[in-house]
Amino acid sequence: MADEKKFAGYICTGCGIGERLDAGQLETTAKQDGKLAEVKQHQMLCSKEAVRMIRDDIANQGITHLMIAACSRRAKVEAFNFPEVALSRADLREGVIWLRPQTSEEHDDNQETTQEMADDYIRMACAEVKYMNPPAPSGEQALNKTLLVVGGGVTGMTAAVEVAKAGYPVQLVVEEAKLGGVWTDLYKRVPFRAAAKDVPHGRDLDLPQPEDPGIEALAAEVEANDKISVHFNAKIAKTSGAPGRFSVDISTESGGATTENVGTENVGAIIQASDYKPFDANRLPEFAYGKTPDVVTGFELEKLAKEAAGGPIKRPSDGKEIQSVAFIQCAGQRSDKEGHLPYCSGFCCTESIKQAMYFKAQNADCDATILFDDLRTPGAAGEDFYRAAQQAMVTFSKGQATEVTANGELKVKFKDLILDEDTELDCDLVVLATGQVPNVGPDPYAQLAVEEVEDEEEKAKAQALLENAPPSILNLDYRQGTDLPQLKHGFVDSHFICFPYETRRTGIYAAGPVRRPMDMKQAVEDAAGATMKAIQAVENAGQGRAVHPRVGDLSYPSFRKEGCTQCKRCTVECPFGAINEDEEKYPLFNESRCRRCGTCMGACPVRVISFENYSIDTVGQQLKNVEIPDEFEEKPRILALACENDAYPALDMAAQAANSGAELELSPWARVIPVRCLGSVSLSWITDALNSGYDGIVLMGCRRDDDYQCHFVRGSAIAAERLSKVGDTLQSLNLEPERVAVYEVAITDTKRAPQLINDMAETVEKIGMSPFKF
Repeated sequence: MADEKKFAGYICTGCGIGERLDAGQLETTAKQDGKLAEVKQHQMLCSKEAVRMIRDDIANQGITHLMIAACSRRAKVEAFNFPEVALSRADLREGVIWLRPQTSEEHDDNQETTQEMADDYIRMACAEVKYMNPPAPSGEQALNKTLLVVGGGVTGMTAAVEVAKAGYPVQLVVEEAKLGGVWTDLYKRVPFRAAAKDVPHGRDLDLPQPEDPGIEALAAEVEANDKISVHFNAKIAKTSGAPGRFSVDISTESGGATTENVGTENVGAIIQASDYKPFDANRLPEFAYGKTPDVVTGFELEKLAKEAAGGPIKRPSDGKEIQSVAFIQCAGQRSDKEGHLPYCSGFCCTESIKQAMYFKAQNADCDATILFDDLRTPGAAGEDFYRAAQQAMVTFSKGQATEVTANGELKVKFKDLILDEDTELDCDLVVLATGQVPNVGPDPYAQLAVEEVEDEEEKAKAQALLENAPPSILNLDYRQGTDLPQLKHGFVDSHFICFPYETRRTGIYAAGPVRRPMDMKQAVEDAAGATMKAIQAVENAGQGRAVHPRVGDLSYPSFRKEGCTQCKRCTVECPFGAINEDEEKYPLFNESRCRRCGTCMGACPVRVISFENYSIDTVGQQLKNVEIPDEFEEKPRILALACENDAYPALDMAAQAANSGAELELSPWARVIPVRCLGSVSLSWITDALNSGYDGIVLMGCRRDDDYQCHFVRGSAIAAERLSKVGDTLQSLNLEPERVAVYEVAITDTKRAPQLINDMAETVEKIGMSPFKF
């Protein structure tokens, strides 16, 4: 029969496995307990010869399901790549022999428990593969190579050019009547280079100087490229669909009237490059902004410099040639005052250095003073640009400005942080180094809160946020709001550690200052990076494959409609807005939007959601097939569910360190099961494990603090919320709450990860073994 399943197992005896373990016993376990009809051993299973043997068996014997017992599932992925079959892997190397101490005694407890651990992993892998099927594309996908770029600034133009260079068509949506965006009026830019490599530090030549901004040339390149279609005076009216098949309605203005839905473009991926808006300096009355035209922002100074066209820059109030100028750094930034920006915008110091050099070059004998608390020069030019300003005799004064008075003459009052005294400075012009505010749409989770939160106080807070929210940029037709979710301070969540440019909306990438503060050079580089990710998304969508972090995964969620209770938990908890609802309020899965994290599966209270190769049963059967000794053997069993992105790799690296001589080991009672995300953990697994006689359960997910982020954004947070209810289960079973522990683990926690499991073993020793052993 074409649909007949045929199972086979392959056991590697290389890398010390054969020396530490009884391979014959493992083979017997696979045949008798695992019910595999055919099991083979090989001394180096990842070798070309062994891989060829497996491929021949698949081709000639019709093998459909493979169990490979060798190294970690994170190792040798190229060798053990058999996409046409279902595959499970028993981790005997990193998971067993490298983390268990080697002893010289032939018959000792360590040898016995290490063998038992290996036998269990064989049983678990055999059980897992029986409930797996080879994933295949859903048929939803389509290859649409056109990309949409939203934003006509430097970031957006660069992205459009990079896409076109790669051979892909581009639709560029520009809100303004011309290209350039927020940097349109730039006179010169911070240099894109440092000093020459062979220039030593000191007073030297070839230090970087302010450069032509290159915006006009970039705009001309965009308009001359026949692969780029530019929509001026345009906005996105609606975005629907998914990667590979987005449908975007673009409305444009003509003669002051808005024509809705002038055109619908079908695109494969989207890059949001909407840049930033300058901070509103009207919020800085202490600096006399708005009270005198001679207090300007750095953005406004660019216009003055551009009007001067290389000649002396003149004072706005009376046209006088400026003889003294003061730059106030961090104006309205790095401040906890209401209405100020709590963060550093990262570009202001170099911008002020550049502008001070305008005055030194164009206004004879002009005094240019930069008042700073901390001076930061990130980017390509960096410290060399600071040195260039020093050579141009720009004055740097470490001081905090407190007030600007404009009674006839401008005076800047500030605290000199070197002399620790209050002083003041007379000047003709004051320039406020204001920051970047991300140009984003409304927070989609505030939108959801208004619609769905039952708590009236929470709903009121969300409503207040939306009342002052900016207009939508993407107008997404998604269950979870109209725009990209935000991470912090309004910047688009672009997974800043592991996956820059990625957002919580698959196939939509953020680039430039919309995702974090940055200068023009960084924005250019950001645009190129986002372009590559967007092209990858287009190509993967065309083949039905996932993007990060499970790149290439063909599996996708499906559900049994007859069992669904329409509780909406899957649609609400999905971190990526991949699930909409149909007319009957049943979940509507968008395969191309899905990241394959399994959060929906863990959320479902009736267990009707699954993937072909990852389901309630693939994990549930693993934990059920562990051999649980009775209480008289005094051999506890500890279940560890480890996130495959951080915790499981940390355990792998601990094993590698132990194999290299580090004093690390794992309790012989532990049985580790990798999970796609802690958000995919079903409470049924916890209940089943406790009822099966496990003595302790450890769950390890990604960290979720300010310096780290879950690979699937909210997996650890969701798991913590769900598992807060486990206490009720434990209480109903009359079990101690210490038997279940949840931890956040970073990939670098190579010592901590195994220790957390060992700590549970010590806890079990103190409180005693589970009474549910049979």
